[in-house]
Amino acid sequence: MSDDRWVAPRVLLAVDLVILTLRGAVLQVLLIERGVEPHRGALALPGGFLGHDEEDLLAAAHRELAEETGFGADRPHLEQLGVYGTPGRDPRGRVISVAYLAIAPALPEPVAGSDASSAYWRPVDESLAGNVRLAFDHRRILADGVERAREKLERTALATAFCGPTFTIADLRTVYEAVWGAPLDPRNFYRKVRSVDGFIVPVEATRRTDGGRPAQLFRPGPHTTLHPPMVRPSGPDPEDKETA
Repeated sequence: MSDDRWVAPRVLLAVDLVILTLRGAVLQVLLIERGVEPHRGALALPGGFLGHDEEDLLAAAHRELAEETGFGADRPHLEQLGVYGTPGRDPRGRVISVAYLAIAPALPEPVAGSDASSAYWRPVDESLAGNVRLAFDHRRILADGVERAREKLERTALATAFCGPTFTIADLRTVYEAVWGAPLDPRNFYRKVRSVDGFIVPVEATRRTDGGRPAQLFRPGPHTTLHPPMVRPSGPDPEDKETA
């Protein structure tokens, strides 16, 4: 039996941030350009190491967001997305990253700082494309964040936060199409939205559409959880043939 004393492995702890918003009806992610090695010059999610051994993980996430993008009082609500610790994911050693997600409307333009040479919004589709270089395993983390955001639109009334105080069904459909990355049949979408109790509430007003016809206006309803959920299309909707 060995008398050697066990020595804890050296592991570094970091946080990474997936910040999503809609800009011009396009789902966009907040990215930085790394100003330091490793991966200097590559695009990356905001994030970094804990500042000290007493720092809370969520506090570290907010600090890194402020330092690298300038988000202060306007910082969005963060929820934990997942933990990433595959060996070799960071050339500096064994690094475990706790990722956080935020999807929120009307987020400001970022201001780069700390070890980021620039920071800006970029369309999610472009950022996930294979020809865009993302540092570390940030493409995987971003993909997981986008999937979580899409699930949230299925189960919650989050989509209404991206509309004005009052909105049309077409406005709401634009949000779903941008986040889900797929076109939706207008008539089927209308039926599904109206079948969800407490999701949206009609108001006594209309808005003229591009064609000059009045469109009913709605406001967010009292329910934040959707029953039944707004399920994403997984392929051609059989109902589309009936309403085409």
